[in-house]
Amino acid sequence: MTERKKGPQDRSRINLSEDYEVRYWSEKIGVSADALKAAVKKVGNSAKAVEQELAG
Repeated sequence: MTERKKGPQDRSRINLSEDYEVRYWSEKIGVSADALKAAVKKVGNSAKAVEQELAG
């Protein structure tokens, strides 16, 4: 049985190469995966910066 990962390894960074992290951050911030990816592309992978970008 494989372990199902639900949260990020490093909670201060968003890793878009891991599907479970994209799901986690999308749900946590309340945005679509596409919106999350666009924000990371714009401001980098800092969770704080992405949350500020999407909140503004």
